[in-house]
Amino acid sequence: MQIADNTVVSLHYELLDSKGELIEKTEAPIEYLHGGYDGIFSLVEQALQGKNVGEVCDVYLQPADAFGEYDASLVRIEPLARFPPKVEVGMRFEGEAEGSEEALIYTVTDIADKKAVVDGNHPLAGMVLCFHCTVEAVRAATAEEIEHGHAHGAHGHHH
Repeated sequence: MQIADNTVVSLHYELLDSKGELIEKTEAPIEYLHGGYDGIFSLVEQALQGKNVGEVCDVYLQPADAFGEYDASLVRIEPLARFPPKVEVGMRFEGEAEGSEEALIYTVTDIADKKAVVDGNHPLAGMVLCFHCTVEAVRAATAEEIEHGHAHGAHGHHH
């Protein structure tokens, strides 16, 4: 079966930076519902259209096609008193962007002088990436998956 709209695609992938350094890779295949349901980067979905099991695909993603441009305005310095007592670099907290009600995940990037530097950018924002994948399986999506807009996997519906 070829990858087409309303199919569930299972694939292994590696995500590499512009120097070819590995950022992450799957241990087990991931699944997504193909056909504009936002389950995977749209350029990757376009490149996979019509592919068969076993085929390999490389897609180069500019920041706008992946995690966006880096936005320096999303870096803030906050008093440590606003955080739990044992805050550490690398911890993540949900918060609102200044002047917006949009919830962001902020990562603590530095702690000094009773202040914490937090960054609301995705860790891969501003990076050119290579998405290298191998198609493991393709199947027709169920009516319920299409209605819900995502794959349910081998064990049924879980949110």
